[in-house]
Amino acid sequence: MPACCAPQNPSSGQNPSPGEESAGPALLTLALPAARPPAGPPAPAAPPSPAALRAARGLLDLPGGHFLMGTDDPAGFPADGEGPVREVEVGAFRIAPATVTNAEFASFVKETGHTTDAERFGFSFVFGGFLSEQLRSASSTVAGTPWWHAVEGADWRHPEGPGSGFAARQNHPVVHVSWNDAQAYCAWSGTRLPTEAEWEYAARGGLAQRRYPWGDELAPGGREMLNIWQGVFPTSNTGRHRGTAPVRSYRPNAFGLYNTVGNVWEWCADLFSPDFHRTGPRTDPAGPPTGTARVMRGGSHMCHDSYCNRYRVAARSSNTPDSSIGNIGFRVASAARG
Repeated sequence: MPACCAPQNPSSGQNPSPGEESAGPALLTLALPAARPPAGPPAPAAPPSPAALRAARGLLDLPGGHFLMGTDDPAGFPADGEGPVREVEVGAFRIAPATVTNAEFASFVKETGHTTDAERFGFSFVFGGFLSEQLRSASSTVAGTPWWHAVEGADWRHPEGPGSGFAARQNHPVVHVSWNDAQAYCAWSGTRLPTEAEWEYAARGGLAQRRYPWGDELAPGGREMLNIWQGVFPTSNTGRHRGTAPVRSYRPNAFGLYNTVGNVWEWCADLFSPDFHRTGPRTDPAGPPTGTARVMRGGSHMCHDSYCNRYRVAARSSNTPDSSIGNIGFRVASAARG
């Protein structure tokens, strides 16, 4: 994916992709053990905790149906696989109106003791403009995009590195979370990540082939509709927010979803391919069967028209599943009510 949007964790790629697993030790042929009494029934799964149940409440019921996915818009990026436009059908499903917040993720970590990938690696990527001079000087930058710094000690608890916190941003989207971390949260809350097709269907809010969830004009009547970088990138941001905005900022789309474009990139369930969808399934597509990166949608507060115009509903990008950065979060989904 373009490094301007979200660099990869340098540790990414250490895990071989499907079909490229390193050869392990030779398999041993073992004799079957003596017969043993049949095992009893498996222990029942522990019921979800009150916090986990709360995390799965409030999902919106969407009926699904046919919609036109993708775009042939000249403003798009063909190499990302935004097109061609194709008719896709998704079944009924449920999806969160907003991305997971810092407070919600904190409840998950408190109950499970989950350690995020950023915490395991010991660093994550932070926009240099958010750092103190000391941290900027002490951290390395990303080649070609020097505004991204690999900051030791940056993670979801410390979004701008050591000394920072989220106490004043409880209702902001959690960031510095990898796809793996999002999966762990979903397992705890009894939810899942939306497929890319579900995400786009929901983000469009019923509007066919519009650039944004509200239409084709970025700022109708001069009104600010989303949290992206405004002004001169990367030196001067004249937008309403510096960094992330609360998850229910701005007006929701017609389906009731907030901030499906801008604010933070959102992980989807699918593996990424720039061309699998050209010949892939058209009913409940779930991405290619193999790959090394996962789909991200929606753009972020770091997007600017001069270099990363990916805050359109048809725009797509990807990153490796263990990567984390200060502008990637996620929202949850689930199957339709039984």
